[in-house]
Amino acid sequence: MNPAEEDRYDLPALDAALVSAPFAGKIRYFASLPSTNLLAMQEAEQGAPEGTVYLADEQTAGRGRGGHTWHSLPGSGLYVTVLLRPRIAPADVLWLSLAAGLAVRQAVQQVTSLEADIRWPNDLLFGKKKFCGVLTELNAEVTRVRHAVIGIGINVHQERFPEDLASTATSLQIETGRSWARQDLLLALLQSLHQEALWLDENTAGAASGILNRLEASSSWIRGKRVHVEETEGYTGTTAGLDTRGFLRVQTAGGLRTVLSGGVRES
Repeated sequence: MNPAEEDRYDLPALDAALVSAPFAGKIRYFASLPSTNLLAMQEAEQGAPEGTVYLADEQTAGRGRGGHTWHSLPGSGLYVTVLLRPRIAPADVLWLSLAAGLAVRQAVQQVTSLEADIRWPNDLLFGKKKFCGVLTELNAEVTRVRHAVIGIGINVHQERFPEDLASTATSLQIETGRSWARQDLLLALLQSLHQEALWLDENTAGAASGILNRLEASSSWIRGKRVHVEETEGYTGTTAGLDTRGFLRVQTAGGLRTVLSGGVRES
């Protein structure tokens, strides 16, 4: 039997380890789902409690930022979405997304000792290859966030990828030559997410400052990276740090521009 088939989740053990976090007793496991984010958003509208975790062994229609699909073979990765009802303004939701990327980086480092690079806002890479994507979605009024869902896909057991992804995707298995338990990754991830969400709820301004500093230290993409931005007509320049709202700034031939929603790729 291969590692992916043997690597099963132990939900009672997760609940016991997460007893002090809002996720205990709220982890819902599915052998297969179209998308954990899609189900989380649907159930959030119906009143699902904060801290509900949607965990799938396979996604048949996994999604990434910008409408991209996510390669989600059965048993090969960690596919999870967390439902939060954060006490932050809609304008501050980017901090939640950035914090999620930092939480993933911390969890992966804790379990595997690997230090990932963060491509703004929240892709995680080893070198030039991506192994994790984060997709944050929300429902909000003008002054408050009703709910937000953070979807995370981590490539764990893949030994190879289809030809169209082989040059841009990697996994923990490929990077280390060994298998890692998804249970350990999930536990570390939920613990890190809990801390990040607490800091944002208690002191958004203070947490934002800390996130800025940690991103500067954790990402080669924040300053001095030559990039192409897939926004409006598209443009190229050199990254010049984050502004006080967490948005990436890019110095172009025509001046300093702020990336609001477009994807960023190395130029």
